[in-house]
Amino acid sequence: MAPIGERKENMGAIAGDDDDSEAQNLWATILGEVQSSSASNLPSTKSVLLLGDNESGKTTLVAKLQGVEEPKKGTGLEYYFIDIKDEYRDEQARLGVWVLDGDPSHNGLLKYCVTKDNFEHNLVLLVASMSNPWSIMESLEKWTSVLREHIDRLKIQHEDRREYEESLVRFFQEYTEPEEGQTSQSVAAPRRDVNPLHPSAPHTEEDRVLLPLGENTLSQNLGIPIVVVITKTDAISTLEKEHDFREEHFDFIQQHIRKFCLQIGAALVYTSVKEDKNCDLLYRYFEHRIYGFPFSQQAYVVEKDSVFVPTGWDNEKKIKILYENLSSMKAEDCYEDVIVKPMMRKPVQRDAEVIAEDEQVFLVKQQMQLSKQPAPGAAGESPLRPPAAATNKQSPSPRPTTPQASSSPKKLDGKNPQNTSEGMLANFFNSLLNKNTRTPVPTKAGEYMCNRHLWESSCTRGREGKYGSVKPLAIERRVICVKFVYFSTVCVCPWST
Repeated sequence: MAPIGERKENMGAIAGDDDDSEAQNLWATILGEVQSSSASNLPSTKSVLLLGDNESGKTTLVAKLQGVEEPKKGTGLEYYFIDIKDEYRDEQARLGVWVLDGDPSHNGLLKYCVTKDNFEHNLVLLVASMSNPWSIMESLEKWTSVLREHIDRLKIQHEDRREYEESLVRFFQEYTEPEEGQTSQSVAAPRRDVNPLHPSAPHTEEDRVLLPLGENTLSQNLGIPIVVVITKTDAISTLEKEHDFREEHFDFIQQHIRKFCLQIGAALVYTSVKEDKNCDLLYRYFEHRIYGFPFSQQAYVVEKDSVFVPTGWDNEKKIKILYENLSSMKAEDCYEDVIVKPMMRKPVQRDAEVIAEDEQVFLVKQQMQLSKQPAPGAAGESPLRPPAAATNKQSPSPRPTTPQASSSPKKLDGKNPQNTSEGMLANFFNSLLNKNTRTPVPTKAGEYMCNRHLWESSCTRGREGKYGSVKPLAIERRVICVKFVYFSTVCVCPWST
C-alpha cells in the first residue's frame, strides 16, 4: 500500500493531465468554428468586368446597381464596388466592378483586372446600347475579340483552361428552368464550397449523363462566364417614330443577339436605367451567377424592351420562333444590310447668298439717290471760304483779275504740282456740264440782278483770257465762281448760252 504522500502526488498528476486535455479540446473547438464560419462567409475575391463602347451606358448602369443617383465618370480603367448581402446568413460582401474605357488605346489596362490568378473569379459584361441598334453586333464582336486576345496573352495552363471551358459546358447542360410560382425562399441555400462561376465535375456515373449541346452552342468558348447587356431600351419608341422601325426589326435584332450569345455561352438582359427595367433583375442574377444565391426568375422574351435569357435556357429551336414575324426580311440576311445606320446630316451654316441686281437697275437707283441729294452750294458753301452772302456784303463788286495772274505763261511750267490734275478737273467739270440744269430762283430781292451783273462782268473778262471761254453751268440758285489754278478766274452762269 502506497504512502499517503505518494497517493496525493499521483492524484495531482492525473488532475493536471485532465486540465491539459480540456484546454486542447477547447482550442480545437474554437478553431473549428472559425474555419466553418470563414468557409460560410461570402468570398471577397469576386469581380465583374464591363466592356463596351463609349456612351453605351456602362457607368450609368453601375451607378444604378450601386443605388447612386449621380454616376461619376472617369477615364481609362475605373473601379467601383457593389454591396452584396446574404439574407440567409446575414452576411455582406463587396463585389468589385471594373469598367474599361471604350477607347481602344486603353485595352492594355485589362492586365490589371483579369489576371491568371483571379481568372476563375471574374464575370464579364458585354454592354451595347439600343440607341444605336445598327452598331450592336459590331460592338459585341469587337469586344469579344479584345477579350479573347487578352485571355490568350495570360498564358493559362492548358489543363486549367480546358477545365474552365468544360465547366461552362456543364453549366449549360445542368440548367433547369425554375417552376412557375417558385420563390427564392423555396430554393435551397447555396453551397459555399463550390464556385458557381465554374461548377466542378460530377462524381457519380449517373450525373455524367447529360444531353449534348447544339452545333453552334459555345462554339466560341472563352472559358469565362459572360452576360450580354443591352442598355437604353427606352430608345425603342424613338426608333419607331423617327426611323420607322417595326416589330419585325426588333425581332430581327433579338434573334441575331441571341445567336451570338449561344456561340459564347452568354446570358442576355435588356435594361433601361431611365425606365428602371430589369435593373433589379440583373442585380439578382449577379448574386445567383457569382455567389450561387437562389434565383427563380424565368426567361422572358415576349416584350421587346425587357428581354431576359439566362445562361443555359436558349437554343436554336426557341430562336426560330422569331422567324415567324419576319415578313420583309430573312433571318439569314446580313445584320448591317437590314439595320442600316441613317444618314444624319448636320446643318451647315452658310452665309446668305447675295444676288447681284441688274447693272442698269443699279445705275438708275444711284441716279435717283444723287438727284435727291442737295448740291454742295444748297446746303452750304465750301468750308474753305466764307458764304456767298457774306462775300457780297463785304465786296459788292468783284475784284478785277490782274493780268499777271491770268496771262503769266511762266507759271504753267511742270514745276507746279497742280498741273498734273488738269485732266481730272476737266473731266469733273465736263460731267457737271452734262447734268440737267434748273432755272435759278432768287432767294432775296435784288439778289438775282446783282448776281447776273456779277456774272456778266466776270464772263466778259473770262472770254478775253488767254485760254478762251468756259461754258456756264447752273448750280442750284447761286452763282459759283471757280478759280482755275492754271489760268484766270472763270464764273459759271446759269442763264448764259
